[in-house]
Amino acid sequence: MKRSYYYMISIIALLFLGVLCLYQPQVSPMVRAGYSEGVMAAEWDSRIASLTNQSGISLVADGSPWQSESPAVFMNEERQLMVPVKALKTLFHCNAGVYEQSKLKVYRNTKTIFASLDSDTVLLSGEEYTFPSPFVQVGDEYYVSAQVIAEGLGYRFSWSDEERLLQMADITPLNARLPVSYDGRVYKRVPQVRDQGTLGTCWAFAAVSALEASLLPEETWEFSIDHMSLNNFFGRSQEIGGEYTMAMSYLLAWQGPVLESEDPYGDGKTNVMVQPRKHVQEIQIIPQKDMEGIKEAVYLYGGVQTSLYSALTSATSVSEFYNPETAAYYYVGTEKMNHDVLIVGWDDNYPKENFNTAPEGNGAFLCLNSWGSRFGDDGYFWVSYFDSSIGIYNIVYTGVEEADNYDNIYQSDLCGWIGQLGYGEESAYFANAYTAKAEETLEAVGFYAVGSNTDYEIYLVNDFNGKDDLSYENRVAQGSFSNPGYYTVRLNEAQALKAGEKFAVIIYIRTPGEERPIAVEYNNEEEHVEADLTDGEGYISLKGTAWQSAEENQKCNLCLKVYTKGEAENPKTGH
Repeated sequence: MKRSYYYMISIIALLFLGVLCLYQPQVSPMVRAGYSEGVMAAEWDSRIASLTNQSGISLVADGSPWQSESPAVFMNEERQLMVPVKALKTLFHCNAGVYEQSKLKVYRNTKTIFASLDSDTVLLSGEEYTFPSPFVQVGDEYYVSAQVIAEGLGYRFSWSDEERLLQMADITPLNARLPVSYDGRVYKRVPQVRDQGTLGTCWAFAAVSALEASLLPEETWEFSIDHMSLNNFFGRSQEIGGEYTMAMSYLLAWQGPVLESEDPYGDGKTNVMVQPRKHVQEIQIIPQKDMEGIKEAVYLYGGVQTSLYSALTSATSVSEFYNPETAAYYYVGTEKMNHDVLIVGWDDNYPKENFNTAPEGNGAFLCLNSWGSRFGDDGYFWVSYFDSSIGIYNIVYTGVEEADNYDNIYQSDLCGWIGQLGYGEESAYFANAYTAKAEETLEAVGFYAVGSNTDYEIYLVNDFNGKDDLSYENRVAQGSFSNPGYYTVRLNEAQALKAGEKFAVIIYIRTPGEERPIAVEYNNEEEHVEADLTDGEGYISLKGTAWQSAEENQKCNLCLKVYTKGEAENPKTGH
């Protein structure tokens, strides 16, 4: 009986082996040579990455989200989370740039990251490490792995598959972000030295230099001073001079910047037919005498345009406030500011003895002047932290985008922020109405924050027929701004507009400590402001219920622009 049992087991085993042998030739040609668990894992990683990217990845660093849809965080085929280099300045507060189109250099105080496109080896504060895909280029954008950021800058990170959320948190003290000294020249983040000659165009030189610095080192440009100083909607000649608000209005209205070669400096002529090479969408104003804020802006964006009182008038003039041996300037007094320069560095330990009259303590800003290389240290000089005027007006270009980011701009404030309007309270409502010139989509809205810590809500009213239609059924965005300045806010979702449709955008704004939180333009002969009040339809309200016309009742235009995509008739200045 036992023999029969074993006999049956043997027969079954032989039959199984026979079937297996017959099956093997059928499947073996389907299996690739060298197919292994490693290959299967790689394909599985690639599949997971693809599915993850389709769902979208959110990045939050120290509580701040990366809000740009493009470039976005993505997961590569090795399941490494890749962060746009463009996010480093905004979220990680570091000096970051791509040099020679292949080398990433990141600085944050004493911490550094050096990586190359063709290498898995990364230098973290001078020590070599190996990472999978540490630094890559996809199309026109550059990315660095989250692992490299965490190890190099001192961050911890967590990844949630379910939420598709990458969170990173700084584990170093906040005051460790900035070094004791910084010189933009060392990092090739300064524009060329130029000479304004005898014209009163220092404001334009400082503004253009600040704009150029914000794009370095990835992009090197030489923008036109003439075009800015002759096409800014203010009735001032180049001899009279100007101020930073003129540069802001010119750039925010998409009048420029254009190339120097398209409108050369100093010939007294301008070319009104050239188109802007970039679109400026955000300009922040650092609060006065916020020295740490100025330093951080220089570190992140290359330079800060500022004003000072200069007793000097040219590269060869002399003054008791200036030491030519050390290229050091220090003034204490009540004279009005009369000159604009670009801050490109600092030194907390710069000796007070380097000034003709010793200030209260050490420390100075490194500034680029506009008097050619004969002045100071090849065009640069030092200004004491304790100078009366430096650091009061501080402008930094934080949002410079490609000229095809939007198709059209609708605006009625070509002179920009000239004054402020309100009801004696820190909050108010304001609205502008426009007519769509084609079938378009409303993508973004731009307006000013006149003070720090401004909160806002944005509403869209379609098929607008008058102020009685101003309602709050369709809120399209909300948020806040830390610094004063001009901001472009992308809507939560693009909003469809019909050709010929009149629509209105409402802003609720609250700026703590401000009694007039709405930025406006108006005619001001003393400041040579020639505002056109016939091109706008604006409304203001204290509570958002009873509205009055800004043009008719207040004799001003509201500073509120909208940006669309779609073919309109006049994309440059449609209104």
